[in-house]
Amino acid sequence: MANHLDLEEQEQLDQLKHFWAQYGNLITWLLIAVLGSFAAWNGYQYWQRSQANQASTMFDEVERVVRSGDVEKAERAFSDMKERFASTTYTYQAGLLVAKMSYEAGKADSAKTVLGWVAEKSSDKGYASIARLRLSGVLMEAKAFDEALKQLEGDIAPEFSALVLDRRGDIYAAQGKRTEAATEYQKAFKAFDERSEYRRLLEVKLNALGINPAADAPAVSAAK
Repeated sequence: MANHLDLEEQEQLDQLKHFWAQYGNLITWLLIAVLGSFAAWNGYQYWQRSQANQASTMFDEVERVVRSGDVEKAERAFSDMKERFASTTYTYQAGLLVAKMSYEAGKADSAKTVLGWVAEKSSDKGYASIARLRLSGVLMEAKAFDEALKQLEGDIAPEFSALVLDRRGDIYAAQGKRTEAATEYQKAFKAFDERSEYRRLLEVKLNALGINPAADAPAVSAAK
């Protein structure tokens, strides 16, 4: 009996050796790949947390400089932040802050540059959408109407669609295109929730064009 068991165990051992000789390297490499991927994932997560923490600290500094009113220093701080942490949401937030400050300080070109960067580089569609809306406003003020409209053709987050329609109306109104402006304002009026305070502003804009937004088939006033 013992000899029979010994022979059976030896046969199993031989089979195991044969299997390992045939597939051992493959199994080893698969294990290395799996463990390597796991280690890389953990390392990436750690790197992301580290980047976010450092970017948060720099954002606090940018915010402090913005409050101080030093435009030049704020722009330099943002430039440094952009170079070091371009892929973090803190950098996109800082860009929106600095662009607003630059524009209010009369540095429209600087504001356009920063907003353009956020619009193009932000991985967060919400921040990119805000940047596009603000950039279109700056371009409209500069009477660069075609460029302003082009910004609104980008990939805008759905929650900003009503604001995009309103901004398109503003651009057309600034060009004296009353019919086009009325069309966009009406779309925006319908897109906003009925409880939204913004609807009141749109009602004022439509009234200025001789339109009652509650009417089923409004007509644009021909008066200039």
